[in-house]
Amino acid sequence: MDSKEKEVIYSFLSTAERWARGYGEVGPMPVFSDDPEPASAPPESPAAGAGGHTSFGTIDELVSCVRECRRCPLAETRTNTVPGIGSIRPLVMVIGEGPGADEDAQGEPFVGKAGQLLDKMLSAIRLSRRTNCYIANIIKCRPPNNRDPSPEESAACAPFIQEQIRLLSPKLILTVGRIAVQNLLSTSQGITRIHGQFFTYKGALEKGIPLMPTYHPSALLRNEELKRPAWEDLKLFKNRLLELAPDYDRGG
Repeated sequence: MDSKEKEVIYSFLSTAERWARGYGEVGPMPVFSDDPEPASAPPESPAAGAGGHTSFGTIDELVSCVRECRRCPLAETRTNTVPGIGSIRPLVMVIGEGPGADEDAQGEPFVGKAGQLLDKMLSAIRLSRRTNCYIANIIKCRPPNNRDPSPEESAACAPFIQEQIRLLSPKLILTVGRIAVQNLLSTSQGITRIHGQFFTYKGALEKGIPLMPTYHPSALLRNEELKRPAWEDLKLFKNRLLELAPDYDRGG
């Protein structure tokens, strides 16, 4: 409201008051100023679609958005975001929890000791991040001291992992560790109970994608006894992949 409008309203109210009470002259007109212009709303993210759902046209668009993301406080402590890496037409999408120190430094997922073991696990069933896998994490920035991501941090990153799955459309999803499967399937069950079983990831997809959880490679490095059940999981995973893509393991 500008100053002139305020003066008109003041004069009207003062006249009405004098008439109602039957007395008096009104004092001098106060000095009014214009109201400040309301702050303009921030421009809507080009990735925001109807209903608040975040959507992207390509993986490159999503990666660019991740690199600039400041949706949660982890943006203040990260060195690099870690969007993901691998084939853009993968048979399998491997999804872990979040970046560690090595990943934060290099901006790529699973590049430390756990990543080296993951590559060996995938190679054993004829999978590779270079040819037929895409590797990503639930969250794209490293939590300080490698702590578990908070629910708020996971929620801030959820649109990114959901969109990666939609855009990449893998035949199968392999989650490693508790955090990944709990976030994707909205379950509280522990990895010891549900590893090696097949579930269906639905998200915003019209058709679900088979998903198997197994142990995180870092857990195998800490506990050698978990390597045998993890290997059994991988054999089951390979068998399901052969059903969906019979020729995937031929020719190197």
